[in-house]
Amino acid sequence: MNLDTLLEKIQQQREQQTIAIAHATDPSVFKSAEKALQQNLASFIFIGPEAAMIEAKQKASFSFDLDNRVDWFYTLNEVDSARLAVKLVKDGKAEVLMKGMIETSSLLKAVLNKEYGLRTGNILSHLAGFSFPGRSSLLFVTDAAMNISPELKEKVQIIENAAKAVQKMGITLPKVAVLAAVETVNPAMQATLDAAVLTQMNRRNQLSHCEVDGPLGFDNAISIEAADQKGIKSNVAGHADILMVPAIETGNVLYKSLTYFGQATVGGMIVGAKAPIVLTSRSDSVESKLFSMAMALSSTK
Repeated sequence: MNLDTLLEKIQQQREQQTIAIAHATDPSVFKSAEKALQQNLASFIFIGPEAAMIEAKQKASFSFDLDNRVDWFYTLNEVDSARLAVKLVKDGKAEVLMKGMIETSSLLKAVLNKEYGLRTGNILSHLAGFSFPGRSSLLFVTDAAMNISPELKEKVQIIENAAKAVQKMGITLPKVAVLAAVETVNPAMQATLDAAVLTQMNRRNQLSHCEVDGPLGFDNAISIEAADQKGIKSNVAGHADILMVPAIETGNVLYKSLTYFGQATVGGMIVGAKAPIVLTSRSDSVESKLFSMAMALSSTK
């Protein structure tokens, strides 16, 4: 599965899904929405202060403001925007929640609200997708942006969150490589101990929706040659769909390395809630935002 396949999958869906954008007051939001509407990927609900949204859409030369696939809800501030966007998703008016010009903490506070939020009881985690020039399939990394130093029980949920999402995207049994600095279990390195336990849990069906192996180094997780050189016999080694990192520092460095040195187009979302949450920044390209939307739209059902 590659990015084009993912986009085609969404375009072929019978019913078009809706993305609710909380505090849509930045031109880049409207530029990415314009692209998504042109490709017939989704409908949109723009939420935020009226004057600020009008100014943003004008700066973006947004041409779909009268389209029947676009709706508008006006609020006074970002707290109201977050609350309303979450409620719209909760009530089934939209399938995907997307961050606009709002602090991530403000949006997640609404998501985790006990009264109207999107809590499931599971941990929330970040899933990043990478599309590389010359590589035929997507590569996913979790968790590079949400959980700082997850313990074993949290890693179980992080893997399950990622695997379920990737499975919905079209990979029937995602292969998960649990990364560490070495490929052998070392009692002095907690990441290798956790990896071994996660692997055994998967073999005993305590961790489902995927195939797990670890500890694996980054090289032998993605390269068959590297795995062969070290004599690693595994269905996952060299074929990983998802890379599970031991801590946020590892994930952050890997994420940025793949983006800057690997020339990858990257998408990302928060999983583990009742609906996928697209978190993007102003610096993300339109293509990157579109990738994030595609990941979220394809993992809702």
